[in-house]
Parts: sequence; C-alpha cells; structure tokens
Amino acid sequence: MHRLLMSIASLVLASSLLLTGCASQISKGEPSSRRGADASARKAAPDFELKDMNGKTIRLSDYRGQVVLLNFWATWCGPCKIEIPWFVEFQRTFKDRGFTVIGVSVDEDGWEAVRPFLASRQVNYPVVISTMEVEQKYGGVEALPVSFLIDREGRIAGTHVGLVTKKTYEEEIRQLLD
Repeated sequence: MHRLLMSIASLVLASSLLLTGCASQISKGEPSSRRGADASARKAAPDFELKDMNGKTIRLSDYRGQVVLLNFWATWCGPCKIEIPWFVEFQRTFKDRGFTVIGVSVDEDGWEAVRPFLASRQVNYPVVISTMEVEQKYGGVEALPVSFLIDREGRIAGTHVGLVTKKTYEEEIRQLLD
C-alpha cells in the first residue's frame, strides 16, 4: 500500500512539473500565455546581440521581416526537452516562409553543457547563451521554458511561460505567417 501511494505521489509530482515548466528550479510560477490581440498594440521585442556556438553574432534585429520564436530554455529543463523537437520541426517546415526559432540557453555552464546537448538533438536553428541583461530585457525569465512569438515587424505577438501544446505554437506561427 505504501509503495502504491509513493507511486501515485511521484506521478502527481511529475505531471505537475510538466504542466508548470521548470519554475521550481528558478522561482515559483504557473504556466501562462499572453497573446497580443491587436497588432498595433504589440510592444517591440527588445533587441540583443549574443554569440552562437560558432562565435557568430546573432542580433534579434537581423531577423526583422521574419516571424521569430524566441525560446529561453536549459538543458536540465524537462519541458524544454519536450519542446525542442517541435521547434526543430517548425524550423524545417516554416523556414522558407520567413520563420526562425532562436534558442536562448540559460545554462550556467554555457557551451560546455549546451554544445553536446544540441549535437545529440540535431538542433537546426540558432542557439545563443543568455546573459542577465538579456533576461532582464525579457522580464527576468523567472520560469522555463518561456517563449516569445515575435511578428515580422519585431513586436511581441505572444508569450508562453511553461509548457504549452505543439498545436498552440503551430496555430500561432501559422497566423503570424499568413
């Protein structure tokens, strides 16, 4: 009986972590989503300049004219590991329509942790290592994953904190591309 209760408690805990993201490792938080209803009311996405794993400078402003999914993540974040294959697929499917994913890793070990992770998952989109300055520009990044959908004019069209469905992302990307 004790073993059954422990199994149920473990299952509830695991489900809770999947639904709330990795908030407990950074701070307490609930999954949430915000969408900019009116395009004219959207706020400009803060620009940044960070290096990818090859030393190439990635500037968000260089992607103006494209729809961008800006994803803050970490190698130790379970929900992030669920999303990454979706993002690889989105990059492959929508790249020719003016779409890109930019991954922003918050791993404290930097490229030492991120480089092998990316290689093992065959990530096909730009990834950079975050800084506190960039995280502050995006509201502090208090939970993971956190993603911003940015329209072709460089404005934030939607924000997701925690794990949301692949279908949700895909619908929002298609709306911004059409």
